[in-house]
Amino acid sequence: MSHLKIRPFGSHGRVTHVTPESAGWTYVGFDLHRLRPGESVSAQTGYREACLVFVTGKGEVAAGGAALGELGERVSPFSGKPWSVYVPQGSQWSVTATTDLELAVCSAPGLAGGLPVRVIRPEDLGQEIRGTGSNTRHVTNILPETDPADSLLVVEVITPAGNSSSYPPHKHDRDDLPSESLLEETYYHRLNPPQGFAFQRVYTDDRSLDEAMAIENGDVVLVPKGYHPCATCHGYDLYYLNVMAGPRRSWRFRNAPEHEWLVKS
Repeated sequence: MSHLKIRPFGSHGRVTHVTPESAGWTYVGFDLHRLRPGESVSAQTGYREACLVFVTGKGEVAAGGAALGELGERVSPFSGKPWSVYVPQGSQWSVTATTDLELAVCSAPGLAGGLPVRVIRPEDLGQEIRGTGSNTRHVTNILPETDPADSLLVVEVITPAGNSSSYPPHKHDRDDLPSESLLEETYYHRLNPPQGFAFQRVYTDDRSLDEAMAIENGDVVLVPKGYHPCATCHGYDLYYLNVMAGPRRSWRFRNAPEHEWLVKS
């Protein structure tokens, strides 16, 4: 199995755990918790900031010393926009499940500090359709660069069955603004129905990195550098939650030159 593909290591509790140390990079962390009603998870952000994304289910949330109430509502990541919570560095947070709950914890270094805890409601989120034809996908911006945070960029994408996504292939692995930014990235994948599969390739121009992976429900793919397109099979919609971070909080990418004609046409 590719070293870039992380399989869930259980069906209950913390089932995915990606740290900068385990990924061999600098910025992005990602955890996925599956909790039953009454169970709790909590953490101290330390020198990092976090974005808690309610992938499915509901929970009572506290962060930064404040009770935020019961958040969440989706029964599926394919059924509407998520509830999320931004938690700055140096803060304690906790979530107690009130239903079966899948909670994603996205993290990256805190830099400036001083930002407040905030609830990000579904109605706060912008949505857009990218691409046309069999390259159509639906994008929900949870924590875009236009919203306050120190390092994190967080977005959800739903790709209809039979479509490509993150395509034409693009990369963001050079700190060369304004033309390109250096951003590590994780993809947390879900499929509907869940027994389906999709494909993702991660590769560089010189092919020193070139990994093609079959993606199943719950897999995480690490993108340390290079291009990273996806494609899902007939009959199966693909959801993914992206977490990005780097030395500067800006998303600027470069398309693969040999595929640039797809954009122009």
